[in-house]
Formats: sequence, C-alpha cells, structure tokens
Amino acid sequence: MRNVIATPETLTYGVLALLGLISLVGTYLAIVEKDLLKAVLFSAIQSTAYAFIFYLLMAPDIVLVYVPVAVGLYPAIVLFLIKKTERFEGDGNE
Repeated sequence: MRNVIATPETLTYGVLALLGLISLVGTYLAIVEKDLLKAVLFSAIQSTAYAFIFYLLMAPDIVLVYVPVAVGLYPAIVLFLIKKTERFEGDGNE
C-alpha cells in the first residue's frame, strides 16, 4: 500500500473545492430565501468565499477591489434599500 502525503498543491485544491461548494450553497440560499436580510447575509458569505478563492489563485489585485465592493459596499447599499422597503419578499398577502 502506498502512503498518500498531502502536498501543498492538493491541500490548495481541496480548499478551493470547499470554498467553491460554500459559495454555491450561499448563492442558492440567497436566491431562494424570502427574508431579504438573510439573503444579503448569504450573498455576503458567497462573496467572502469568492474573495478567498481569488486569494488562493494568487490574484491579490482582484481581492483588493473585490473585498471592499462585494463584501462591504454592496451589502451596505442593499441593506439600506431593504430598510426603505419591506423586509420580506412577496406580494404582501402572506
């Protein structure tokens, strides 16, 4: 039997796969969620996973732009807009 030693490359690929799965689940939950505040939270989780993916892919310039916009500015603007409207998605008869 051959010993399998985890190399840095295989660990990086494993973390990338895990972060990809987290971002996929976060995106799905953000789409199906009726509570808009929770949807923004799931979207922020997805954006954070993408930021880590970009960092692991050695794209620091993209991370430096993506983090403030996708994790900070975008959720703040959407939360402000939700505050001006209704929290729950629907026609109001629910």
